[in-house]
Amino acid sequence: MIPEGIGGESHGGADAARSFDPLRPLLIRVAYRMLGSVADAEDVVQDAFIRWLATDREAVREPAAFLRRTVTRLCLDQIKSARRRRETYIGPWLPDPLVEEEEEDDVTLPLMLALERLSPLERAAFLLHDVFGVEYDEVAKTIDRDPAATRQLAARARTHVRDARPRYRLEKERGLEIANAFFAASRSGDMGALGQLLAADVGMWSDGGGKRPAAMVPVLGFNTVMTLHRSLAVLFVKHGSTLVHTGTINGLPGFVTREADGEFQTTALEIADGKVTGIYVMRNPDKMKHMH
Repeated sequence: MIPEGIGGESHGGADAARSFDPLRPLLIRVAYRMLGSVADAEDVVQDAFIRWLATDREAVREPAAFLRRTVTRLCLDQIKSARRRRETYIGPWLPDPLVEEEEEDDVTLPLMLALERLSPLERAAFLLHDVFGVEYDEVAKTIDRDPAATRQLAARARTHVRDARPRYRLEKERGLEIANAFFAASRSGDMGALGQLLAADVGMWSDGGGKRPAAMVPVLGFNTVMTLHRSLAVLFVKHGSTLVHTGTINGLPGFVTREADGEFQTTALEIADGKVTGIYVMRNPDKMKHMH
């Protein structure tokens, strides 16, 4: 996609697009994993394309590496302002939900939240090497550090996010079965069935962004989560909640619903040993515009 008013024969716009567009999905994945925002990731990738237009492309031997480096550096610049915005964010912040047809990597929603606690360079080193398989020498060039320092950044990141990485892979069908059971129990008010699904240390995070009602702090512990769902069930039974899709959301089993106010909502479930340990609910309409 060439931005309006950019391109034409004098700029080699069509030629730039031919070499750029096949790489766009990968570049958006890199940017999204760095930033947690679909809109910001798309903006960064579009900025990278504009820079690609102005580049002497004949001199670039590896366009994929060059563009991945460009996108990562643009993300590092943007992370600082994004973190400042989150300091004033209303309620818990969650990354934009991605409803995925296929599992592309093992970066689940809990891991993305753990990555938020890393320094920007640790985050870049971990994602590029551990997730996208980039060699340390190339990662070092990207983040402008020597290879030894880059290895240390990735190792520190790995230590910090260890507990957020899935210990074993849940069978997809089993995950979707639990997600469907969770939807049915929570919407019908069957608290007995819901309680059977939850772990003792279950937690719930709701992101309304100040735009829609949501818990202002994490809801932690079995009894507290159950109390909240008893109240929510009354509203669901009275006003309705329509299941739109069951599938994988940010690497976790979950579902998309349309709520009584007509807005979409996503619910992603972290599951360990057959029990739901984390419930992540996205209600902020600004973060679901890409789903329409």
